[in-house]
Amino acid sequence: MIRFVTMCVFAVFVTTAHAAVDVQDITTPGGVKAWLVEEHSIAFTALEIRFRGGSSLDRDGKRGEVNLMMALIEEGAGDLDAQAFAKSRDDFAASYSFDAGMDSVSISAKFLTENRDEAVALLREAILNPRFDQDAIDRVKGQIYSVIRSKQTDPSDIASAIFYEQAFGAHPYGTSPDGTLESVAALTRDDVIAAYRGALVRDRVYIGAVGDITADELSQLVDDLFGDLAQSGPEMPEAIAAGLTGGTTVVPFETPQSVVLFGHAGIARDDDDYIPAFIANEIFGGGADSRLMAEVREARGLTYGIGSYLASFDHGSLVAGQFSSANGSVAEAVQVVKDEWEKVARDGITPEELDKAKTYLTGAYALRFDGNAPIARILVGMQMVGLGPEYIAHRNDLVNAVTLDEINRVVRELYDPNALTFVIVGQPEGVQAD
Repeated sequence: MIRFVTMCVFAVFVTTAHAAVDVQDITTPGGVKAWLVEEHSIAFTALEIRFRGGSSLDRDGKRGEVNLMMALIEEGAGDLDAQAFAKSRDDFAASYSFDAGMDSVSISAKFLTENRDEAVALLREAILNPRFDQDAIDRVKGQIYSVIRSKQTDPSDIASAIFYEQAFGAHPYGTSPDGTLESVAALTRDDVIAAYRGALVRDRVYIGAVGDITADELSQLVDDLFGDLAQSGPEMPEAIAAGLTGGTTVVPFETPQSVVLFGHAGIARDDDDYIPAFIANEIFGGGADSRLMAEVREARGLTYGIGSYLASFDHGSLVAGQFSSANGSVAEAVQVVKDEWEKVARDGITPEELDKAKTYLTGAYALRFDGNAPIARILVGMQMVGLGPEYIAHRNDLVNAVTLDEINRVVRELYDPNALTFVIVGQPEGVQAD
């Protein structure tokens, strides 16, 4: 029987060679949207599922509940306890992973065509009928305690925790999705169930599928997986502007190398200036040939590596970076970063840098599409930031269209030397905290 599936097909090319990604934008009879790329040469399918919200949906006083819930999804479902579930998954040669991010929870699955029905039925049990047994909750809590304790002694994690707390305060972005020892210890099975009901809802699901499956087959699969989920969940957190206004925080920690995080407010992913900002970051600190690498590592040998990035969350954003340096050289390295931040804001990007970045970024784009699972993740990521399937074909045109005047206007607006904030964990010599 041919099922009714609303479907649009986009044949898009990601290289000038012969590679193509034919994206089918389907709407199932149950009203769920999904993107599909059929690839029948190998008999398996990669399925990427994300629900918008993630650990930012933790309720007040319940930090860590979404993270704990997602860690428990695979610990038994329906009539199967954790061991029986794992055995069935292995018997079907299927692979599932469940994760909680700041803005989404994700489910990644891979299964063979010959075992598709059984593998999807098992996944359906995990999504719709997780057991959340108390012994599993206690066991997974112990694992999370170990993670939290480990991060409490890691200078990189300590620096990150303080940096994000300074940036976002009491907003969920300001604290760890893992929660604290105290908050996780206080979580009950009822809290886990509440987190499940709030995080996995139909109107926030995004789906990408790549592999040996047709649109009709995917439509049936999607409705089977999600048909019985709640339609909607709790409200999203408020948007927040990063509260980094400049200065330096030093956290004493006994280590031969200090860890340094730096940055300030960034740019939203749906901002019209995001592409120029993305290119600017690649030039400034994103790549191996970036200015920060050239000045801090190559010219002065102050670090083994340094980089910057755009952290564009759903409700807030940063432009930030990180490096480690010997305690005796941290002060010089920090000053070089300050000088380069001021220089790029004042003088902008050169024509040669822009041309080189365009060549690299457009050439490297196709390399992202190197398998079913990576393509499925790309499809979901595009949906979540509001891009259409045609973006794959047009993305390099958008990069190439950025002019020198445009990128330098964005650079002047994005990089603010006065707001540049440092968090240093270690024993830096000659660094004054504000």
